[in-house]
Amino acid sequence: MKTRITELFGIEHPIIQGGMHYVGFAELAAAVSNAGGLGIITGLTQKTPELLAREIARCRDMTDRPFGVNLTFLPTVSSPDYPGYIRAIIEGGVKAVETAGNNPQQWLPLLKEHGVKVIHKCTSVRHALKAEAIGCDAVSVDGFECGGHPGEDDVPNFILLPRAAETLKIPFVASGGMADGRSLVAALALGAEGMNMGTRFIATQEAPVHEHVKQAIVAASELDTRLVMRPLRNTERVLTNAAVERLLAKERQLGASLKFEDIIDEVAGVYPRIMQTGDMDAGAWSCGMVAGLIHDIPTVKALIDRIMAEAEALITQRLAGLVR
Repeated sequence: MKTRITELFGIEHPIIQGGMHYVGFAELAAAVSNAGGLGIITGLTQKTPELLAREIARCRDMTDRPFGVNLTFLPTVSSPDYPGYIRAIIEGGVKAVETAGNNPQQWLPLLKEHGVKVIHKCTSVRHALKAEAIGCDAVSVDGFECGGHPGEDDVPNFILLPRAAETLKIPFVASGGMADGRSLVAALALGAEGMNMGTRFIATQEAPVHEHVKQAIVAASELDTRLVMRPLRNTERVLTNAAVERLLAKERQLGASLKFEDIIDEVAGVYPRIMQTGDMDAGAWSCGMVAGLIHDIPTVKALIDRIMAEAEALITQRLAGLVR
C-alpha cells in the first residue's frame, strides 16, 4: 500500500509504532520496521544521550530498514539534555523523529539540516496547523480514544480526522483506537495517510514488557480505562487498577485544591515497576480504549501482515462490492 506517509518515511506499510515509555526499546522498534512499518525508539526512556546512542546502535544491528526516535519535550524545571539527545539521533543516522509535548520549533532547523523527517503528535486541529506552520513534515492526530495524553478537547477520531483532512496540507496519521485492518481502512477513508498504534503493539511477542502487562491488555474491555489528572489539565488515559482508583478517589476528595504532589505516589517513576517487573498495581500506566479490540499476543510480523491483508480485503472486496 502506497500513501504519502509510506513515501515520506520510505516504509512498506502505512503503520507507525508510537513512542511509549519503557516499551519503545530496540527490540520492538526493529520488529516493526522489519515487518514493513516504522518502528520507534522512545528517547527519554534512555536516561542519557549516551544510552540513547547505544540503543540506536542496537536497533541498527537488528534492522536495515528505517526506524525513528520519539522525543517528548517536557515542561519541566530541570529539562533533559535535549541537545545531547538530538546529537545522538543525528549521529546515529536516524532519519525520522516523532516529537510530542511542547512545541519542537527550536529543534527543527538542526533536524532538517541533517535530513531528518519530523512527525509531531497533536490532539487538536489547531495544534496540527501550528505543527504544519513551523515546518513539521507530518503529524499524528490523536483522538480522545488514545492511551496517554488525549489533550483537553475530548474530540474522538470520527470528528477529529476529517477536520484535520479539511485543513492540513501535510500528511497525517490517525492515532487512538487503531488496532486492525478495519482501523486502517477507516483512517484512510477519513483522510489520514496511515495509522499510529501504541497499545496494540504492547500486546505483541516482541514487546519487551512483562507478560502481566500483555495479559492485562488482552483481558481488558473498552470500559476499563480511566482519565486521570483532569483537574490538573494534564489528562492521561490509563488502564484501571488499584492505584488508579486510589488516585481518582484523591481527585474527588481534594477537588480544585488537588496538586501534583498529592498523587505523586501513583504516577511518578512507576513505569519500570509495571513494565519490567509486572507489578500491575504499582501506579497509573497509559492504555487506550482500543484494549477492547485486542484479543491475542501475536508476533509483530503476524500482526502487521494480518492488518494489511484485512485492509486489502475490505477495500477490494467488501467496500468495492457495495458500489453498484
